[in-house]
Amino acid sequence: MSRVVVIGAGLAGLAAACHLRGAGHDVVIVEKQAQAGGRGIRLERDGFTFDTGPTVLTMIDLVDEALAQIGVGVHDVLDLTLLDPAYRACYADGSTIFVRHGHEAMREEIARECGAKDAAAFDDFVAWLRRLYEVEMPHFIDANFDSPLDLLRNPAAAARLVRLGGFRHLGPVIRERFDDERLHRIFSFQAMYAGLAPEKALALYAVITYMDSIEGVWFPAGGMREVPEAMARALGRTGVEQRYDTTVTRILTRADGAVAGVETSSPSGDERLPCDAIVCTTDLPIAYRTLLDDLEPPAVLKRATYSPSAVVWHLGVEGVPSDVAHHNIHFGTAWEESFDDLLVRGTRMQDPSRLVTIPSRDDATAAPEGCSTLYVLEPAPNLDVGRVDWAAERPRMKEELLAFLDDAGYPTTIVTDEFVDPTDWQGQGMAAGTPFALSHTFLQTGPFRPPNVERRRPGVFFAGSGTVPGVGVPMVLVSGKLAAARVADYLRRSVMKSVAHRTAAGLGDRG
Repeated sequence: MSRVVVIGAGLAGLAAACHLRGAGHDVVIVEKQAQAGGRGIRLERDGFTFDTGPTVLTMIDLVDEALAQIGVGVHDVLDLTLLDPAYRACYADGSTIFVRHGHEAMREEIARECGAKDAAAFDDFVAWLRRLYEVEMPHFIDANFDSPLDLLRNPAAAARLVRLGGFRHLGPVIRERFDDERLHRIFSFQAMYAGLAPEKALALYAVITYMDSIEGVWFPAGGMREVPEAMARALGRTGVEQRYDTTVTRILTRADGAVAGVETSSPSGDERLPCDAIVCTTDLPIAYRTLLDDLEPPAVLKRATYSPSAVVWHLGVEGVPSDVAHHNIHFGTAWEESFDDLLVRGTRMQDPSRLVTIPSRDDATAAPEGCSTLYVLEPAPNLDVGRVDWAAERPRMKEELLAFLDDAGYPTTIVTDEFVDPTDWQGQGMAAGTPFALSHTFLQTGPFRPPNVERRRPGVFFAGSGTVPGVGVPMVLVSGKLAAARVADYLRRSVMKSVAHRTAAGLGDRG
């Protein structure tokens, strides 16, 4: 049985561990934090519990696919609620549109708020999104690439993506379909997840819109943190060893340069763990800087363009808001100009759009009775392009956000809080101070994104948002699967090579 070390117990590492364990490998997970979750751990303070990572869960079939490798179903380990509405979209003119689950429900919402013409257009839009997803997922997302030529390994799929308009820009495509400007924002803001303005993002990224606006947004009992924790518990029952409060400090190699193990540091001391392969989920630029510093990073990392960052304010407040959804998007008046602020000028948005998530609305354990947890996110420039002095900006921004929350009708009597800006993300080991990794420009997508295999160090593989397929909960789950497939292929070839060597040596002895 081969032994694989997985560095990091975030969703990417846990997915990789599920696929590896299901394939019969001995797996050891090494995590520097005290618990599973990676960026999505739990923070407990003054009776409140906060999720520090992703807040939006879509495509639960990908969690199910990973767990199925170890004989568990997603509904066996998670109590999931389908959020309806998925979002409450609030506009500067005072209007509101709910993103409802289900084709008919959303069509009715559009008809009521935007008119019959846009409601009819929604029918074709849903069909288009579904066709995009059906061609992209198996051929361009859930797929390993060895070179750009692999884009043409299924010419029919590539041609279909072109016919669907996948290589046009998302903003114009959405505007052509809908008259109401409010719908333009609802169906294109997801480009931010890819690190791009809708006007610059390829239309193929509408597949993200499909994942949350069509397939639905879910919330697990116990909070988003319960997803990695449930996966970790399930892995533990299969015998997967999990070492927390433990940092991998060095990759050990054999004389031929292949992986031999890792060196770790923990409160109990330093240790060496032998292994046959490694799946590293550390943010890729940081991994090359700290664990592979003898290798030149891939060229794409040297010229990398990073996604915008975000300021996140976790608030424990007195009071329970009414007439709100779990996820609430507050759009500013400005739209395209805001993306220029983030991506070009490197400043805070002059007229920001913000996300307010209220986990305590569907998680009674998140806040004491009569209180609420709020998660307030405002996009911000990353540290590569940013010109913000965050030490000076933090107190000003808190005042602005508090005034915004008060104006929007949220409770604002603060019991406890945690404020996270791009310098904090950088301190947590995220390049350019962004939790969203490299942006999804064409030359940082698919075979052009940093690869998930380091061929100069045989046995080292990568998973997470910095490699294929990219950013977001669904994508990092797929990245774990793809990395596990790379490991399986490498170990199979290693065994065949070893057998060939032994056979050749035996024939030589007999001769």
